[in-house]
Order: sequence, then C-alpha cells, then structure tokens
Amino acid sequence: MHAVVFAYHDVGVNCLKALLAAGIKVDLVVTHQDDPNENVWFDSVAKLCTDQNIPYITPHTNELSDLVPKLKALAPDYIFSFYYRFMIPAQILACAKIAALNMHGSLLPKYRGRAPVNWAILHGETETGATLHIMEAKPDAGDIVGQAAIKIDLNETATDVFGKVTSAAVKVIEEVLPSLLKGKVPRKPNELNKGSYFGGRKPSDGQIHWDQTALQIHNLVRAVAPPYPGAFTQHQGETMIVARTSLSGPFPSHLDLGIQGVQVVDNRVFGVCGDHQAVEILEWFPANK
Repeated sequence: MHAVVFAYHDVGVNCLKALLAAGIKVDLVVTHQDDPNENVWFDSVAKLCTDQNIPYITPHTNELSDLVPKLKALAPDYIFSFYYRFMIPAQILACAKIAALNMHGSLLPKYRGRAPVNWAILHGETETGATLHIMEAKPDAGDIVGQAAIKIDLNETATDVFGKVTSAAVKVIEEVLPSLLKGKVPRKPNELNKGSYFGGRKPSDGQIHWDQTALQIHNLVRAVAPPYPGAFTQHQGETMIVARTSLSGPFPSHLDLGIQGVQVVDNRVFGVCGDHQAVEILEWFPANK
C-alpha cells in the first residue's frame, strides 16, 4: 500500500511512525514550516522525514491545488491527514484510490473544527479522544473509521490531555491498519446533528472574567495553560499569566468572597469568582516574561 501523508505536530509524527511500522510506503509528506511567532513545543514531522529519507514539502495553503498533478502521478492508495492545519482541497482528496482519511482530536461528532482539545477542557468535559474519519469537503463530517476515548482529569491541562489524545490516535491507527492494508475501510455514520462545531481560538480569548464561576475559570486556565498563550488577568497595573489554579482549598476564613478578582491573603494568591467561590492561583507570572 502506498500513501501520501499530510501531517504536523505530535499526532503527525506518531501516526506517521505507525504507518511506516505497518509497512505502508509513504511516497510524499506534506507538512508546515514552523511559525517563528508560535511556541513550537511539539515534535517535528519534517525532522522525521529527514531521518527516514521520506520526501516532504511545505506548501502554503494557496499552493495546495497545484499538487494535484503530482498526486495523480503518485496514485496513492490512501491519503492521510494527521493534524495538518490547512483545508485540503477536494481535488486532492479525489487522488486517493481507496480513501482519504483524517485524524481528529475529539470523539466525533463532538468538537468538530479547530482546537478540539482546548474546547473540550474549556467546557469541562471529562472525556474526549481521537477519531479517524473519511475526509470530505465539509470539515470533520465524513464517516467514522475508528475511534478511541480517553479520560480528562479535573486538573489536567491541554498539554496533558493532548499527550493522551496523541496516544489514542496511534491506538486508532494501529487498530484499523489491518483492514486498511486489505483495502477495506470500516465506516459508520458521523451523526453531525448530535455533535458540535467550534472555530479557532486567539490569545485574547484567554482573558479571565472574574464574574464567571470558579469552575469555569479553572477550566479556562487549564485549557490555555502554557505552552499555549495562557489565561491572563490584571493585577496592580500589570498583565499576569495565570498558569495553574486549584479548586481544592482549604481557603483562608478571612478571604473576602464578596469582592471579585485577585486577592493576596497569607502570602497566597486567590481569585474570587462570580459564584462567591475561589480558585487558588498556584502559578502566575508577568506576561512580558
């Protein structure tokens, strides 16, 4: 079996390794150039390709359609997308002789769209996972090929959960590869009416609004904790990144739960929230650091 792989990030690296271990011949990898303005904390698909002598390219989004003649000539059995960030044109998807498959970081049909791990934590989910599905022109809408769930603990950050999702993605690939190697693609309906769609997030979305509940604020901190841009608040005229919080207490008896915002009590830092509950700020630092 031959494949062309669109890949980036840890999921891209680990799923690509799984394909190679199964004996799939990867004729070309399409990946991204790292953004110098982004905190690149994850593994490099380009480096893996260099190490494995796999041809790779890093086209801009407006150059993807130009790849169609090249992909038609390669005539891959499968096209895979593993955390590739650009929408892949339908003309490219049609170049796969058997199927074009995408790995998404949620339990579809939940959390279709961008940043699924961050959104799941922000909404207080206790479970998410990874889903391999048929690629269509509409994002994350094709039939489900394989799926694996993971638990989200109350204090886990997006990076913690992303590590679990990466492992789940590899598990899904390894479970479906025996069928794919026979040219058979298992599939079940992706019931979009039972799911949800979310767009991308911006650093400014990390602003803490202390009129929200303590749980909502704790979830925001977890969802965008460094190496993501971080939740932030103002304190004594300075923007502070709030990197880690706790709901567990115990909280000082003289903490004033009637005044929303940051309070320093007994050399501990707390945020008093809109539900008259508090989070303890365990780690914070100036945004300019």
